[in-house]
Amino acid sequence: MSELWHELWLAFCLVLVIEGVIPFLYPQRWRSMVSQLGTMSDQTLRTFGLVSMLLGTVLLVFSR
Repeated sequence: MSELWHELWLAFCLVLVIEGVIPFLYPQRWRSMVSQLGTMSDQTLRTFGLVSMLLGTVLLVFSR
């Protein structure tokens, strides 16, 4: 069980690194994108989140 938490911790750290790349390299574009996200409907954001989760799950399954 400890190995599972260790892998989850590593995955979380990797997400933080990846999420930080865009605002670091392109702060103006990132700000513009975030302001556009604020104008999207809840349903559109939920759909995008669901597709992202499903794609991530499928990629994880195939990578193992």
